[in-house]
Amino acid sequence: MIVVMPNGRASKTLTARDPIPKQWPAFALFEKDLLHDLIPFIDKTYPAQTDRESRAIAGLSMGGGQSLNFGLGNLDTFAWVGGFSSAPNTRSPAALIKDHAEAAKKLRLLYVACGDKDGLFKISQGVHAMLDEKKIPHLYHVIPGGGHDFRVWRSDLWRFAQLVFRDREPDVSSEKGAGTPSP
Repeated sequence: MIVVMPNGRASKTLTARDPIPKQWPAFALFEKDLLHDLIPFIDKTYPAQTDRESRAIAGLSMGGGQSLNFGLGNLDTFAWVGGFSSAPNTRSPAALIKDHAEAAKKLRLLYVACGDKDGLFKISQGVHAMLDEKKIPHLYHVIPGGGHDFRVWRSDLWRFAQLVFRDREPDVSSEKGAGTPSP
């Protein structure tokens, strides 16, 4: 597995110290950089498998929001999508998926998780509610007592990594607080 961890801001002048509202345009612009520059560079430079079934996107906080936005908006590029404590940085839950039937068919795994004490918990709840309403298979995991921190994100990454790139279809129940997903 090749793991790439980019900054996620398409700007020469912004840094993580700038106020988040000022950074939002750079978070959205990163989608173009990711799809047109970074992925082609990785594919050219490393022995990567280039089909959508071999490509995942996942992230935490702002990166979790970007992963949902970019992954669900580019189903011809990503089959595996994970959002951990996702921030609402570019799209609302209603605008995440253009064609719900296509998403249900193409996604191998859609993982949405958040701690129930996280200030962004309502974002994940909203995404989960939309996915349930539109009947998009997904795994929704709530970490009891979890905040916006690395204890939660390590757990999310461990769970997501157990499911990504599996040959058989993963168990993607959408039950709140589902236990450890089936491998």
